[in-house]
Amino acid sequence: MKLPTDHPHPLVRRLFSFWAPTTATLRGWALAAVVANAGITVSGAVVRVTGSGLGCPTWPRCTPDSFIPVAHPEVSPINMAIEFGNRLVTFLVLVIGLACWVAAMRLRPRRASLVKLAWLQPIGIAAQALWGGVVVSTLLNPFTVGMHFLLSIGLTAACWALYARAGEGDAPVRRVVHRDVRRLGHALLAAVFALLVMGVLVTGTGPHSGDELASRFDLDIETVARLHADIAYLVVGLTFALLFALHVTDSPRSARRAALALLGIELLQGVIGYVQYFLGVPAVLVALHVIGATVVWIFTLRAVTALRTRDPAGPGASPSPTEAAATA
Repeated sequence: MKLPTDHPHPLVRRLFSFWAPTTATLRGWALAAVVANAGITVSGAVVRVTGSGLGCPTWPRCTPDSFIPVAHPEVSPINMAIEFGNRLVTFLVLVIGLACWVAAMRLRPRRASLVKLAWLQPIGIAAQALWGGVVVSTLLNPFTVGMHFLLSIGLTAACWALYARAGEGDAPVRRVVHRDVRRLGHALLAAVFALLVMGVLVTGTGPHSGDELASRFDLDIETVARLHADIAYLVVGLTFALLFALHVTDSPRSARRAALALLGIELLQGVIGYVQYFLGVPAVLVALHVIGATVVWIFTLRAVTALRTRDPAGPGASPSPTEAAATA
């Protein structure tokens, strides 16, 4: 019997590659999951800045009587379409997540580490969808909306971990840089996460709540914005320090390029942040800033995972250059 993976058209083979996966095709699905989870954060930002957060005023139905948009006297058709479109993106993320899970389960030889990481996707997406119901039922409370974003950030990290691990072996972690440089990378990762959390507080305090019924954090917007900027300065400083340390220690080129790319994206994100602040946070720039935050997170994960690797499991695994030097 001829399978879709034997189809002569390359696009069909790629779409069904999860059924007869290789390491390369599994990584491809994992990368697609990273992009899809980044995409849903962007669509969520569009919902918020267009005031469409309650475009579908109920959950899981769009309206009390229908799962799809229908005319509703209290809701704009445009807002309803935007919010419903955001919900549809969830199904795309779920399909890609399930493809990753099937690919990890059918990969031969099966690798338990990849299966565990793949399981996080359908579980996380289901949790994210249920949390969406909480967001609607609380009328876009800023805490629930912020957690919605942070859940997407966590899922993106899980997808990136699957992508990175699929390209490695299952031996213990082996450093490819000096121990202290890797610690600096961990500090950078923590700082970027703190930056995202502070960004959630700024967003929950400022305008663009998603709907006129939505509440706001009772915080001073000037204070939280300044704290957000201070953490951004720390992140840029740590990134520059990481890049400098990688160069002076003659670290692998892939690690140096990843750190340099991250620094460039951070600087661009900083420009967007300052411009939106001085222009009174226009909706378009707010959406761009959310896109930038998601990209900064992904490139931070890339920079940190470039500082280590894993060899194939079993005897013969070589030590890292720094470990070899210490032994000598």
